[in-house]
Amino acid sequence: MNDIDSSDDEADATLLYNVVYCSRASADVDDAAVSRIVDTSRRHNRERGITGLLVFGSGIFFQWLEGPREQVMQLMATLKTDSRHREVVLLSESEEVRERLFSDWDMERVSPDDIRDVLEDALDSAEDPKHAEVLTLLLEHLDSGPLRELSVA
Repeated sequence: MNDIDSSDDEADATLLYNVVYCSRASADVDDAAVSRIVDTSRRHNRERGITGLLVFGSGIFFQWLEGPREQVMQLMATLKTDSRHREVVLLSESEEVRERLFSDWDMERVSPDDIRDVLEDALDSAEDPKHAEVLTLLLEHLDSGPLRELSVA
């Protein structure tokens, strides 16, 4: 049994390392390339205990990753050297004991048109104050700087 599939509440509240980043996609990245990235991520992230979401629009990647510190850091190191990403900008990182925000999403692609609704719906139903804080932060990131392009894509 892996960490992602655990249904025991006590097991779900573990020390999680969280990273939110954005990057510009290289010119050759299209929807088909992003679909391949998501397919590969689903296989590899499950093995590493990483969950999260990926938004792609207007040539920008926006991603939330959560999981064991070492595995998330290794993934970030890989992303920073991936030719499909340019200008990787770390928006936030933290480590805390809490339940996973995206427990069923080993990697889920959300369209730019839907990201605000997904985050606001999750915030409306968040019972855990830590989840509400994280979701509020993600919405703030969405409204700031280069990410504004995603919310109006």
